[in-house]
Amino acid sequence: MKKRILFSVTNDLSYDQRMIRICTTLSTVGYQVKLIGRQLPHSLPLSPQPFEQKRLYCFFRKGKFFYLEYNLRLFLYLLFHKADIICAIDLDTILPVLYTCKLKKKVPVYDAHEYFTEVPEVIRRPRIQAIWQRVARLAIPQFHYCYTVGPALAQILQEQYGPVFSIIRNVPVPMETIATPVPTEPFIILYQGVLNEGRGLEVAIEAMQDIPHAQLWLAGEGELSLQLRKQVQMAHLEDKVKFLGYLSPAALKEVTVQASLGLNLLENSGLSYYYSLANKAFDYIQSGLPSLQMDFPEYRHLQEKYGVFHLLKELNAKDVAASINNLRPGMPYYNILRENCLQARKMLHWEEEKKILIQFYEQFD
Repeated sequence: MKKRILFSVTNDLSYDQRMIRICTTLSTVGYQVKLIGRQLPHSLPLSPQPFEQKRLYCFFRKGKFFYLEYNLRLFLYLLFHKADIICAIDLDTILPVLYTCKLKKKVPVYDAHEYFTEVPEVIRRPRIQAIWQRVARLAIPQFHYCYTVGPALAQILQEQYGPVFSIIRNVPVPMETIATPVPTEPFIILYQGVLNEGRGLEVAIEAMQDIPHAQLWLAGEGELSLQLRKQVQMAHLEDKVKFLGYLSPAALKEVTVQASLGLNLLENSGLSYYYSLANKAFDYIQSGLPSLQMDFPEYRHLQEKYGVFHLLKELNAKDVAASINNLRPGMPYYNILRENCLQARKMLHWEEEKKILIQFYEQFD
């Protein structure tokens, strides 16, 4: 009989496409899987999935008190529920997983979705960063089974903390329908993901002033939601920037195929972003969408192999606007990138990547 696996995250389960893919895959090959996340005031009812789901309610919504409360609640939950393997998703759930596994003599797994101590929200608060760095130095070396989303990040984490990190990329499931951009107006530019600092969103909005006959669609919410809306109002760009809010995975796919260009404009404000390999980059490829990406190592590697991106060396409104104005449907350069996306999407999808995930967990059988 396959083993029982518990996965722990701190986010809302409804929108976590990555964890839905991972949990669904392991469930379909016989593992008993439960995904544990948080309950938020705006949380939608959980959609039926082929795995169990559990939300933990917290009085505190953010900051150190949230993390303290959530970690305590998660520890108590894990302590009193059966599992053979418990997987911590990122550093903010690692301590409850580690100590539960020590007490119950179970297998702990670490899934590093990002370089947690180097994200902008942590870097700008040195005392908070020092705490997370201590947590990382304490906990990660005690995990013998680890994986992450890209080779550059795997190498850095191994050098920093010791364990070998396997690589399981965050690629989407194959899409039956793809975007079919045509040179009509408005030219739709899509950003999908959280509206947080370090994502280049302020720059993208500023650039829209110099991109005629176009709309920027922002699919998601986050810490900058209010600030970005104020920026749009101050610049009188309400007709050019649309806030779509939180979208379910199914709704996001419907929106993506209406777009003509994808955006992933990360600031070089920390090693986490510099060495990232964002799922949205693969989502755009799978949708047949050329996209504007930063000239960071992982995206450069993909561009050299597949030719699916336009890489931006400097993040400023002038260069963003100029690049986007040269990436309209029908232009020769755009057509080349699109054709390359249509070829790359045949290889960069979850049906191939999930084989690595299954093999990783089969070592415990």
